[in-house]
Amino acid sequence: QVHVVESGGGLVQAGGSLRLSCAASGRTFSNYSWGWFRQAPGKERDFVAAISWTGTRTYYADSVKGRFAISRDNAKNTVYLQMNKLKPEDTAVYYCNAVSVTQLPPRPVDGSWGQGTQVTVSS
Repeated sequence: QVHVVESGGGLVQAGGSLRLSCAASGRTFSNYSWGWFRQAPGKERDFVAAISWTGTRTYYADSVKGRFAISRDNAKNTVYLQMNKLKPEDTAVYYCNAVSVTQLPPRPVDGSWGQGTQVTVSS
């Protein structure tokens, strides 16, 4: 079973930036595509971004294209999410998980989730 620890969230003003990190263990990290998801209060968890196991392909939700960038460091078993030009509607708890990219949007392959990291964007 995979174990992930998300970090890097916080409170930021609209237009600001944050960089999220996801450290994973319990699974061969480099063999999997990885993704970020987010859940706002009262809403379902939605796909945000994903990166292929090779790191050569990335996928983004339309709402974050051009503002967010996903990357990975296989040596550190870590996936990152650079978030720029943040908007109040980006406010949510952000989670990472291994994903399948055989269909779009990418879907998590593991039913368990970490604790997530809270991102709050003030207007």
